[in-house]
Amino acid sequence: MFTGIIEEKGKIESIKSGRDSAVLTISADKIMDDVKTGDSIAVNGVCLTVISITAKGFMADVMHETLDRSALSHLPAGSYVNLERAMPACGRFGGHIVAGHVDGVGTIVNIKRDDNAVWYTIQAGDNILRYIVEKGSVAIDGISLTVARVSSRDFSVSVIPHTLKETVLNEKRNGDKVNIENDVIGKYVEKLIVNADKNEEKESSITMDMLYKYGF
Repeated sequence: MFTGIIEEKGKIESIKSGRDSAVLTISADKIMDDVKTGDSIAVNGVCLTVISITAKGFMADVMHETLDRSALSHLPAGSYVNLERAMPACGRFGGHIVAGHVDGVGTIVNIKRDDNAVWYTIQAGDNILRYIVEKGSVAIDGISLTVARVSSRDFSVSVIPHTLKETVLNEKRNGDKVNIENDVIGKYVEKLIVNADKNEEKESSITMDMLYKYGF
């Protein structure tokens, strides 16, 4: 589990592409203090497993499913990425619950400076927007952010200078793709409600014809 508080920016040094998968070699500094093979690291919000430690960083496999669902496939070698180690049991919960399981990809359609903050408007599909709520949480490229506005086609976040400085969001431009992970609590609530409705339908299957048939 992650919190969406980025620890440092890493760099994709190389990409070894297979038929439907890839191996990323990423350089990093700060997070490498205690990283070992098998650890989980969120790379632009995507939970990847460290398969090898290198002189400058680490290597990680990227599976077919991950490439299909995330924007990692759009990043060339030399790109900078947000990095966060999995949260330790004794760690602070600075952001919100981030699983590192990306729900889909959004497109930045507008960037506007507002005094010392910057507004990013991101267009996304209905499968993403259905869980986006004003003042709720969302992870964009692994960054825990608060939703400021929502429309039927997009949503906006207002980003403070510290976040811009410490993450790759400051390098994004209109048209760039970003990974989006919705707040997992909303997805669980929806699932529970849907299942509850189904159970109610099963329990209330008695009809007037059935009652008449049995003499009521």
